[in-house]
Amino acid sequence: MTADFSIAGRPIGAGHPVYIIAELSANHRQHEDVAVELVHAAHEAGADAVKLQTYTPDTITIASDAESFRAGSGSLWEGTTLHDLYQEAYMPWEWQPRLKALAESLGMDCFSSPFDPTAVDFLASLDVPAFKVASFELVDLPLIRRMAATGKPLVVSTGMGTEAEIDEAIATARSAGATDIALLKCTSAYPSPPEAVNLRAIAAMRDRWGLPVGLSDHTLGETVAVGAVALGACIVEKHMRLSSDDTSPDSAFSLDKHEFRRMVDAIRVTERALGQPVVGPTDAEQESRRFRRSLFVVEDVAAGEALTETNVRSIRPADGLHTRHYDEVLGRRAAHAIERGTPLSWALLEPVEVSTAR
Repeated sequence: MTADFSIAGRPIGAGHPVYIIAELSANHRQHEDVAVELVHAAHEAGADAVKLQTYTPDTITIASDAESFRAGSGSLWEGTTLHDLYQEAYMPWEWQPRLKALAESLGMDCFSSPFDPTAVDFLASLDVPAFKVASFELVDLPLIRRMAATGKPLVVSTGMGTEAEIDEAIATARSAGATDIALLKCTSAYPSPPEAVNLRAIAAMRDRWGLPVGLSDHTLGETVAVGAVALGACIVEKHMRLSSDDTSPDSAFSLDKHEFRRMVDAIRVTERALGQPVVGPTDAEQESRRFRRSLFVVEDVAAGEALTETNVRSIRPADGLHTRHYDEVLGRRAAHAIERGTPLSWALLEPVEVSTAR
């Protein structure tokens, strides 16, 4: 049994449409008009929610040139200090009430990932419908406690997290008052290679914690997100940019608005195709059932003539005897002349003589 979960009154989980989140991240490129365009684009692409990030360079880290404060080898941001990276990526807080109002006017939810207690309080003052716990903040238990104390639903990304760390984050949230919690399978590599995503963990996480589970996806393209839905993900979060020509700290693993639309469309087809856990013919197959195989007379047969492999075959359509009777009818004699193309039936055959000898 999976716990109930909802955002702004919308139920999320098995049996409900997948909740699709457009993550704006740094793709506003420090221009509010671009952020506004992104919200409109998310609506046009079919997103259910827009997600922001609420921090400043000084609330998420400190200015330091020390090696431990620099992105390492192989990173998209190799050599950049964390403070400089977040200076380029952060969204000014004064935009966020306006973006939330715009998203809501378009019928979408808007919430954010806070990265320190002041951001939690700021977002609570905006009455956001939920909080997102970012993967890197999974181990910031005081921050999780602060979010949970608001009573808002929590969407928790689990990138890099061990089972024990996820246990501790969930227990911390619940002890502070959180009742609605969902988990996101996440791979915190940017971009994530598909072989590192482990989508089969979605079902394992749902069974392990009894919570709704979705995917926060950093792979390139749309395929992995769609596959996650086929494996039971009830939430999909994906970074979005306006154009493939846009560059930002997060653009390399973001979908442009047209790609995002294709992903949404593919998810909606996939969730319809999931159907029910039943085996058997569907209503859509009833017409096709008429054209399954059955036994037909395929050559003219005279009265009294024996049926053989030459004059009886299993063919389409399904109007004749079932093919399970094929061996049984071979050698039987026709009760009267049978025209080629006639579906075979017991009435066309002479009765079998039953011996009364003792």
